[in-house]
Amino acid sequence: MSDAQKPEHGGGAEAAILEARRAKLARIRGRGENPFANDFRAFGGALDDIAAVRAKAEPGKGDGGKYDTAKVDALGASVHVSGRVMALRSSGALSFVRLRDRTGEIQLLLDQSKLGDAYARLEDVDVGDILEAKGALTASKRGELSILPSAFRVLTKALRPLPEKWHGITDVEARYRQRYVDLVASADVGAARDVFRARSFVVRALRKILDDHDFLEVETPTMSTLVGGAIARPFKTHHNALELDLFLRIAPELYLKRLVVGGLERVYEIGRCYRNEGISTRHNPEFTMLEFYWAYATYDVLMDFTEKMLRFVDAELARAMPEAHAKWLSERPFTLDEFVRVPMHAAVAAAAKKTEIADFQADVLAALAPGFVDKMKDWSKSSPRAKKIDWGNFRKGFEKCENDGERLFCCYEYLAEPFLTEDYRSKDGKHSLPVFVTDYPFETSPLARRNDSRPELVDRFELFVHGRELCNAFSELNDPDDQRARFEEQVAKKARGEEETMDYDEDYVRALEQGMPPAAGFGIGIDRLVMALTGAASIRDVILFPLLRPE
Repeated sequence: MSDAQKPEHGGGAEAAILEARRAKLARIRGRGENPFANDFRAFGGALDDIAAVRAKAEPGKGDGGKYDTAKVDALGASVHVSGRVMALRSSGALSFVRLRDRTGEIQLLLDQSKLGDAYARLEDVDVGDILEAKGALTASKRGELSILPSAFRVLTKALRPLPEKWHGITDVEARYRQRYVDLVASADVGAARDVFRARSFVVRALRKILDDHDFLEVETPTMSTLVGGAIARPFKTHHNALELDLFLRIAPELYLKRLVVGGLERVYEIGRCYRNEGISTRHNPEFTMLEFYWAYATYDVLMDFTEKMLRFVDAELARAMPEAHAKWLSERPFTLDEFVRVPMHAAVAAAAKKTEIADFQADVLAALAPGFVDKMKDWSKSSPRAKKIDWGNFRKGFEKCENDGERLFCCYEYLAEPFLTEDYRSKDGKHSLPVFVTDYPFETSPLARRNDSRPELVDRFELFVHGRELCNAFSELNDPDDQRARFEEQVAKKARGEEETMDYDEDYVRALEQGMPPAAGFGIGIDRLVMALTGAASIRDVILFPLLRPE
């Protein structure tokens, strides 16, 4: 065997375990059995889900939740199961194996008197192996539902051991790198697996409500020659055959709006997007977005629909996973029963007053305009709220602003957004309220439609749930000349050295010149939605394989 073909063994105890398991593998093969089998002809019949087996045994359950052996035996049920060995203990002629499949767990009660010589094969079984067993339903002396196998075999031999039973994988990064082990063996494995089941149900519910409202699901390109759809730094790639530099998409927005021009008046896409930005508990470079576009709707309509959609998704999750959802709901720091809608300028004014900084009480922008490096120290001592403000980054961000719209947005980011969970609470004070922040400056929203009565603002909202930005939506800009001017401003910013800008998309302007009906568009991060509904602390906890540095 060449070095490249040799299995990688750890040192010491791990190497000894691996060698012992390989010896068992050899013995299984020596008996003419396949330790990596892919057939069920030996025992015949279809496999039963463990949950279905438990349902079949329900008449044998007593009042205390334990099973009565006589009642279970009287059912005369024969079952055929397979699953991973999660625990194994032996007491001479009787052994107990805890078996798990995707639907639950059950005990195998292996009796030497029933199995005869085959009982000795248990010596080659380890925790982590995949077993197949067929036999009669019964109950143990302690009232635990069990299967009394008449036959069993190893379907898949696990060569590596699972982590220690009670503690599982305690290294968080190892959990992310080896998700396949994390899902099996972590101490909170039930919770971890529930989160990813919940993610699937959340996506299913989103599709259902959009499909029920006559939206059409589509797919658009994930590679483009231009940067567009959102303000962010892109990933770059190269197509060798075409000798073409390309960007991975930041958002599908501009393609989806082209489809609205083409007469697909309600469209949505759920797909991967990529942003070459920092990694944090809320950010992963590769993430999943839902975007939809709705002709003849406004951003006010979308706010109403967003409330309806989030409540629907949460209700569907409760229906699909009642026990897990009840736990998440009991620990949820926010409520979906009530939402708040606050214009950005009002949020900034209210937050400024709560700083108790005298200069901020009338007009915070006027107070900041001359520059405030000399006043920061005194301002930060004005109140407990003022002490919490990130004054250093606030000043740096403010000094980069080129107009009052950008300055207002900067004030919002540092004075208001960090305190949304404190400032907007339920009547009993126990939960934070989801906040729609509306009426953004047009300078910070290059694709949104200007407000008819206040053209310095756009008809846009972002929804924040317990301090986390969850979605972004606006009435769409469909004036091609206005869009052209905003693209040109983005190009000018890029020329001045700003990295997070869009390119000039001439074809998109040409599409608008064909005439796009009035419409509203919406985007939500699936990862963040799952985080909110399941109480996950980090975005990595809701992504099966998050991006990590190489080991």
